[in-house]
Amino acid sequence: MKTIQKIPFYALIVSLFVFTACEPEEPVEENDGEVITDVTLNFTELDASGNPIGTPISFKASDPEGIEVGASPVVQTVSLMKGKTYRLDIEVFNAIENEDITEEILEEADEHQFYFLGSAFVGSSAPLTYVYDDESGELIGVRGIVTVASSPGFNNAQMRIVLRHDLDKNYPGANNPNFENFVMAGGETDLDITFPLVLN
Repeated sequence: MKTIQKIPFYALIVSLFVFTACEPEEPVEENDGEVITDVTLNFTELDASGNPIGTPISFKASDPEGIEVGASPVVQTVSLMKGKTYRLDIEVFNAIENEDITEEILEEADEHQFYFLGSAFVGSSAPLTYVYDDESGELIGVRGIVTVASSPGFNNAQMRIVLRHDLDKNYPGANNPNFENFVMAGGETDLDITFPLVLN
């Protein structure tokens, strides 16, 4: 009689165990990328030895809703001198959350990389060349060296800057700052903004 009474209890315990074990796992949250409202390009002229000279000049793009989602970002025209070499430092900011995204990019250096495209950097007559020069040695693009041709074929160009997140940095060609097929390395785009360029 006692055995018969215990069966429902054991059945209840077993059924609870099975029910718990079959519950779906919590979904893993996806990284939706960074929200960037402001991008500032800081150019510092370098002498022949690579030492900074003069006062840095800055150019900015911004959209209060986020550059990737806003309707019309305000973008300043970049003005550089022919034959000069500059150190380019990029600052990115999320004004919505009052967050310095540059710091996050540096902390997650193995997951982020800037690419420098458009007619300013790509093509046989492109007036600018770019070389990564990040302090950590990692290829990120927060800091780099931009050289302006002494006699460019044209004085106006488009400077497209793309920030990729969670890409495979070992993908063939991904170490090229002018890699037009950056999507092949995977990841997602946090930023894709084009600055007009004028050379003086």
